[in-house]
Amino acid sequence: MHQRITIVIVISFLISFLGYSQDNDGPKSNIQQYTPSKLIGKGQWDIKWFNNLYTETEAKYETKIAVPRASYFTSTVEAYTGVGEQKRWNLGVILKIRSNAVDGSKTFDVFKFASEDGVSRSGLTAFAPSVKFVPFEAVGNFSIQSSFYIPLVNKEVENNVFLDQKGFIWQNKFFYDYTFPGDNWQLFSELNTELNFGDREESFANNSLSLTPGVFLSYFPTYKFTLLALVQHSQRLDLGNNFAQNYTALGGGAKYQLTNALNVELLYTNFVTGSNTGLGETFNLGLRAIF
Repeated sequence: MHQRITIVIVISFLISFLGYSQDNDGPKSNIQQYTPSKLIGKGQWDIKWFNNLYTETEAKYETKIAVPRASYFTSTVEAYTGVGEQKRWNLGVILKIRSNAVDGSKTFDVFKFASEDGVSRSGLTAFAPSVKFVPFEAVGNFSIQSSFYIPLVNKEVENNVFLDQKGFIWQNKFFYDYTFPGDNWQLFSELNTELNFGDREESFANNSLSLTPGVFLSYFPTYKFTLLALVQHSQRLDLGNNFAQNYTALGGGAKYQLTNALNVELLYTNFVTGSNTGLGETFNLGLRAIF
């Protein structure tokens, strides 16, 4: 099944790349104008606080199995500012905080941010200098985000509780969006690549490459509100660590422009299939301010 979904994602990505964005003389909110493909101008700031709660009671290895509930909360803060006169370069930094609760813990135990109870761990786990850029001046809605994650965890697993990867990650995201005539529908495409490297003994992910294409289809009932559906597939390729992994997720959500600068985002995803992975679900809340 995941192979068919991957083909659909790739075809949709290529179709969207061949399209072009439409201009509109009417009012546009930030959720319409500033998809991840679009960069801000010189002197502007783009700050996003995104929270992801993943929880699972099933996993897929050789077969699907039941597992004690484990929940993983990830909170990231991204801050970018525009440089230059043509909206082609943004510089920024990303901070990542995690709180995990395993071994049958309740889902919301992650919000206790405990670290010494034998089933939980939490802390600031990584930061990344980051740059966004538009490689082709004539294609302003195709951009690349390149980030280099530096781990801050001493041990990936402690007292049988996983916190975060102890390894360096070079992440490159390729973004493109296409707005259909009339501005009511928008197709956004993303290809996320992550090269994981470091001491093979310190992280399950070191010496691997993850490829995660995704497609997001948005409908705008009004210029301040959008409903969206998404499909993503992630494939971890073994580059010497003897660990391959994949999953496919489906989901949906909504965004609303609260003020001229601030918008809120709600998302839900479900891991419908995979290999060497949990089959859980995610609940996501994000706030983004552009000023």
